[in-house]
Amino acid sequence: MDDHQFRLLLNHFGLSWRGYRRVRKGVKKRIRRHMKALGYKDFEAYLMAMDNDKTLRAKCEVLMTVSISRFFRDRGFWVTLENQILPEIIHGNRERVKVWFAGCACGEEVFSFTILWDRLRDRFKALPELKVLATDMNLAYLERAQLGLFSLSSLKEVPADMRTRYFKRQEKANQYRIASSLEWGISWRPHHLLHDPPDRSFHLIFLRNNLLTYYEEALKAPAFEKVVDCLVPGGLLIIGSHEKLPLETSDLLPYRGCPYVFQSRDLSKKMTNK
Repeated sequence: MDDHQFRLLLNHFGLSWRGYRRVRKGVKKRIRRHMKALGYKDFEAYLMAMDNDKTLRAKCEVLMTVSISRFFRDRGFWVTLENQILPEIIHGNRERVKVWFAGCACGEEVFSFTILWDRLRDRFKALPELKVLATDMNLAYLERAQLGLFSLSSLKEVPADMRTRYFKRQEKANQYRIASSLEWGISWRPHHLLHDPPDRSFHLIFLRNNLLTYYEEALKAPAFEKVVDCLVPGGLLIIGSHEKLPLETSDLLPYRGCPYVFQSRDLSKKMTNK
């Protein structure tokens, strides 16, 4: 599969060449393997078959997903989250805090968050009930996340004290299991980012390095608006450090000190439970 054919495949799903350019090698490999398994040697025939077979199209779309991640990716953000953002949310919500990881891949970001939440127990007499929703369209990623097993390479930004406290090295070389205490309260559910949100009234939404990176404007703009609508007044949206909002919106304001964190506009109300 050459780049021209790959661009045609991206166009088929409204996906962005700019987003996929650097990761296309692995994606191409999966698609070629899929074509071979189904007996398609001709790329145009494969595209035509997808138009007539919803199951085939859905399988191909899943194969286009990208799971590149690691614990505490963009370390500076996680420091701000632990020392500034989460304490503010906790002070304003004594009973319950709802968090959505929209496009959670294999769970590194989810467990990075629950590690920080657990560390805050040393600073607060009591923490609110934490409800975490982690969604992805790729069921294989969700299954891997729920296993809680990670390679050493994904832990390279985890400080030594955290690695000792929250991970257990397995017999298999370079593989670590997340502490079972960090798995409690997480709901793992399948969800396509272009579909209606699975829930609402979140105090914090992670939308990092997925929708805004891999989709074309025509698709990501309306999907983005649906995600933003799921924030409580004053709730926070977090995007990737290299991402930009898809359009100017009056519903979000930049959060101080973090160029990729945004707050829902109604600041007359605190981030209260609903």
